[in-house]
Amino acid sequence: MNRCIWIIGGTSEGRGLVKELAALDIEIYVSVATLYGAGLIEEHNNVKVLPERMDLTAMCSFLAEHKPDCVIDATHPYATVVTQTVKEACALNNTEYLRLVRPAEAGYGSAIVVHDAAEAAELLSHTEGKIFLTTGSKNLPDFTAVPDYSERIALRILPMQDSLAKAVELGYKPANVVCMQGPFEEDLNIAMIKHFNAKYLVTKDSGKAGGFEEKISAAHKAGAELVIIARSENEHGSGYADIAALMKKRYQTAE
Repeated sequence: MNRCIWIIGGTSEGRGLVKELAALDIEIYVSVATLYGAGLIEEHNNVKVLPERMDLTAMCSFLAEHKPDCVIDATHPYATVVTQTVKEACALNNTEYLRLVRPAEAGYGSAIVVHDAAEAAELLSHTEGKIFLTTGSKNLPDFTAVPDYSERIALRILPMQDSLAKAVELGYKPANVVCMQGPFEEDLNIAMIKHFNAKYLVTKDSGKAGGFEEKISAAHKAGAELVIIARSENEHGSGYADIAALMKKRYQTAE
């Protein structure tokens, strides 16, 4: 073994895994999409953070050069394109691939469930009232299809200049944009829903780590209807605890 691993993803689980595994005598590479994401990762002597997006060619080059024992895909549950690219790169380079899966919620109750952002936008196009959008900046173009979206939609995104600039360029009003790092407590979610007088809360099933439970309870208490973009049904992998235990067992006993 090379005693080297590559963790991909700036999720809370990815950051937690880096912190926990940094105590091992191994070299850890961590890939995140932005400098903002890089700044959230704790510094350790044996951890090198790579703040850049990689395509298939770049991933294959990285694997060929550094030859990690395995790649841990800790990307967001909805980053399906990245996950597929990582899988393909690992297959082409005969590198072990481990998918860290964030548990989904068992049921959505009375919520409206859609398959993607485009379907959510189509649904909301036939409604009235304010919308609180909490699905991130990636899908903002989809929701410009909602009539009078600049007036109807308030959104919450990460506090990054690029994300805010994208929102404004697309026509969203700065007064309706909240830039904050989550996850958020129920009380804060309720306050934001009430502040914008939102009749609809749009969210992804980001699991417990992403504050999904707090969004559900906040929407119910604030009287907003939930619109949930469901996850892909084809996601398979292991939980945080299982992957952390596997890495510790492997590198604490290895010579």
